[in-house]
Amino acid sequence: MVNGNQHLSALLLGCRQNDRTSQKELYQFLKGYALKICYRYQHNNQQVEEIVNEGFTKLFKNIHQFDEHRHVEIAIALKGWFKRILVNTCIDYYRKNASYIHGQVLSEETEKIADHGESGLDKLSYKEIIESIRLLSPAYRTVFNLFVIEGMTHEEIGNQLGISVGASKSNLSKARENLRKMLIKKTDVKTYVEPIR
Repeated sequence: MVNGNQHLSALLLGCRQNDRTSQKELYQFLKGYALKICYRYQHNNQQVEEIVNEGFTKLFKNIHQFDEHRHVEIAIALKGWFKRILVNTCIDYYRKNASYIHGQVLSEETEKIADHGESGLDKLSYKEIIESIRLLSPAYRTVFNLFVIEGMTHEEIGNQLGISVGASKSNLSKARENLRKMLIKKTDVKTYVEPIR
């Protein structure tokens, strides 16, 4: 992957010099990846596009902070660095809009909901599972993604979103329960066989 590393190094240098061609090529290289990350946090395509564009703006503004010479695989390191930018942008977007986006607002209650094992998950595709996550309310979806996918602790989530640890735990529990119900409904539909008459 030496040629890939050399090409990416040249692109990054061009981006640092505000070369539009380099920026466009790097944008094309990372756009699909960025969309996948942001789709986890939003279900509205227009909002996803806004967040992705804001993420790219931050990437190009801070590209000088990324040192590709410290990495063996530049593409992997660059995607990891960009992922942090995108997740933080999603969090900022959520915080900015949490008071008026539709759905439930983060609650302070610490309701406990039993975690049941999902049955039939092997019948669902990755796309169906991600689509179910995207259907969760913004509060539940954000906490679920930060905890399950990004690996943050409840303390870190609380600090990022400005909520208590109890609210983070409660929203994760409710997200899991809602997701479980959606996935069970999907597996029931998939396993339903039309009776022979």
